[in-house]
Amino acid sequence: MALNEMMHRPVVKKELVEFMRTRLKPFSGELGELEKDANTRGVPIIPHETAVFLNMILGQIKPKQILEIGAAIGFSGSLMAQHVGPEGHVTTIDRFDVMIRQAKDNFEKLGVADKVTLLEGDAAEVLPTLSGPYDFIFMDSAKSKYYEFLPHCMRLLKTGGMLVIDDVFQAGTILDDVKEVPKRVRKIHIRLNQLMDTVLDHPALETALVPLGDGLLMIVKKEDFDFSYILEEIEKEKQTRA
Repeated sequence: MALNEMMHRPVVKKELVEFMRTRLKPFSGELGELEKDANTRGVPIIPHETAVFLNMILGQIKPKQILEIGAAIGFSGSLMAQHVGPEGHVTTIDRFDVMIRQAKDNFEKLGVADKVTLLEGDAAEVLPTLSGPYDFIFMDSAKSKYYEFLPHCMRLLKTGGMLVIDDVFQAGTILDDVKEVPKRVRKIHIRLNQLMDTVLDHPALETALVPLGDGLLMIVKKEDFDFSYILEEIEKEKQTRA
């Protein structure tokens, strides 16, 4: 299993990252133990400062229906499941067998299995099958797919709902000239910039950027808008390359 590279690529001073990760209150019980074990093993979960921020936001908005794109080992899903109340639910998606097995085990261990549905498969195939609406969506998956997944998220998100997207700064390289970006991550760079260009000034959205972890993009859907043109645009690109 790959190490959590983004844990070591913060976008603020290392001293401040260390301060946040050591001084912010740790999670208690099984959730805290899961976080500690994941960090020890280098398993990719959201960093502590991001988890604390997410926990606070969810505590304030009190969503009932949550969608997560990228379950990993179930840490963030378990955290979010604690906020949906007795009638709420978390739907999470993942395609990696090793992650799916661990996530299911952790949902059972943390006592939230009845509040979480894990959909197995590629999010690109799963998202079009969902109907929503969701009060809150958390996306932490393949960075090159964020732009492609945006139309689905906006369709599934209720008006007034919030979408939070993790790891959008690529350790600050998001600002680099595309020609200076290594070819292996150039698609991520292009897609993240397309995402930013689309949402930051969009009249139907309220957006904010938060420099926690490797950057959070927060979006509130103020009114309906059809973003399906993005899917058509991407499909044309695929046909051109073929």
